[in-house]
Amino acid sequence: MKRDLTRLLHAQRHAANRTFATLSMRRKRLERLAQMTKHHQRDIIHAIQADFGKRSETEIRLAEISAVLQAIGHARRHLWHWMRPCAATMPWRLWPARARITPQPLGVVGIMSPWNYPWSLALMPAIDAVAAGNSVMIKPSEYAPNTSALLAKLVPQYFTDEELCVVEGGPDIAKAFSALPFDHLIFTGSTAVGRQVALAAAEQLTPVTLELGGKSPAIVASDADLDRAAASIIFGKGMNAGQTCIAPDYVLVESRHLETLIQALSRAIEQQRPTDKEATGFVSPHHQQRSERLIAQARDHGCRIIDSGPHAPALVIDPTQNLELMREEIFGRALPLISVKSIDDAIVFVNARPHPLALYAFTNDKLLQTTLRLSTRSGALVFNETLLHHAVPSLPFGGVGDSGIGAYHGRHGFERFSHLRSIFYQSKRASSSLIRPPYKRWLLKLLRIS
Repeated sequence: MKRDLTRLLHAQRHAANRTFATLSMRRKRLERLAQMTKHHQRDIIHAIQADFGKRSETEIRLAEISAVLQAIGHARRHLWHWMRPCAATMPWRLWPARARITPQPLGVVGIMSPWNYPWSLALMPAIDAVAAGNSVMIKPSEYAPNTSALLAKLVPQYFTDEELCVVEGGPDIAKAFSALPFDHLIFTGSTAVGRQVALAAAEQLTPVTLELGGKSPAIVASDADLDRAAASIIFGKGMNAGQTCIAPDYVLVESRHLETLIQALSRAIEQQRPTDKEATGFVSPHHQQRSERLIAQARDHGCRIIDSGPHAPALVIDPTQNLELMREEIFGRALPLISVKSIDDAIVFVNARPHPLALYAFTNDKLLQTTLRLSTRSGALVFNETLLHHAVPSLPFGGVGDSGIGAYHGRHGFERFSHLRSIFYQSKRASSSLIRPPYKRWLLKLLRIS
């Protein structure tokens, strides 16, 4: 199978090196991606529901289908502008020479996508890579076999193998895939696996983008509208049963507001998750058992648990820091609530841990917003909302530190998968001969070189 992977890579690289894709070619490829998603919506929904056992059709349309189509539309509209060479400032000593920066394709981009959003997280980086003019190889997650099989079936109907191809397989294929000499490799998944991917890519000097997640906190300040904050937090935690890399992982709130926030969160759960109609299952029994085990461990350690049902967020009040749900990314329905003496203590708590992929803060206090902006690090800083920053195509999406390396989406993704090539034009009237040996002291002085 490794020989097959290498053969596919060589075919794509040969095609990529033959000629750079024009604006028209890239737009047509993006349109084919859109057609593939639009024309097979029912197939996509059925495949994802088969993988999860139970998943809200509305959430699939929002997070899997609409997100992809919106990203494609944004790229097609702005691509002409992204591709334009831009002038670079020339030092006066080198006048009248000119310089420009021209984006060009890297060549072949490899994508290793996760199971939690198996359609959109396979295609979102592909959109940016195609917009940048690259050939693309996708290795979807084996944990979502129905969606992976559908992707592998549909892609050849819309693309040649030299343009875009899908490679199915388990951990052995994933390991071989990560070791291929791509021109760029993007991986979305856990931090532990991300480290292995980075090591494999380093052997080939392959540059990587790693989207890794982590524990994204939500800080609820004393001036926040608690009902609105609770509704947003439960929306972010309830989406896809908490199996979202930017889901609120835990909530920090001042002690004096803890009970009021618990009541507001309980009301939000009742309003948003009154039945199992919009519920999402887990991709495997192992993932479901882990989610329930985290809650059971907290209960066994004496934590107060407010659990409204098997498909609703479960509030875990003031868990101890040695519990598994406070040491690892939850990726499930447990939602720890941690009381602190002050917002300053909340900031200290966040900064004492690895930088998160997203930091949510519920406050309208401009001074506190500025303090959070200047004193914390995270992939994104979001005020008075959760998740929705991911739906803004013009914002870069990525982590920092343990939550990831690099960012993509929109122009940022286009540049991530492009080489910004320096072009220098010397003028016929160049005076560069004056700075060649033998050096003249008076000239060096005039040019302020000595």
